Amino acid sequence: MAELHGFDANQVEPTGDFEPIPAGKYLAVITDSEMKPNKAGTGSLLQLTLQVIEGEYQNRLLWTRLNLDHPNAVAVQIARADLSAICRAVGVPSPKDSVELHNLPLVIHVRCKKRTDTGDIVNEIKGYAKREQPTPVASPSHAAPANSSSPPWKRS
Repeated sequence: MAELHGFDANQVEPTGDFEPIPAGKYLAVITDSEMKPNKAGTGSLLQLTLQVIEGEYQNRLLWTRLNLDHPNAVAVQIARADLSAICRAVGVPSPKDSVELHNLPLVIHVRCKKRTDTGDIVNEIKGYAKREQPTPVASPSHAAPANSSSPPWKRS
């Protein structure tokens, strides 16, 4: 039994339905990371929690697991490639701890996949990329001289 210290369900919004979000690209941050043993007990995986930070699905959580220690060398290779993509996307090429990857924006490519065991549709993260930075507006000091005879798109 667990004591709930005066919890009142009328004071808290209930959890909504966790339908998968549509396939696409989303701006997100890693909010949590944890090394866990894999299901078979033959290795360990890095579980990352990602939170969408913009748009219609803002605040939705997604998870990915990277098999960094596994008897299958291909699984490890895929996990290391994904971790490399994540590190490059957030600008931390050599993290000493996964917490260094937290709260840094990156673009995740999400797809919808049918589970083989239940037939349910679930989300799967299939790629990671740098956040696109908006193109800065040229300041007057960088503008071409007003008397230039070339059109603006040809000036360098």
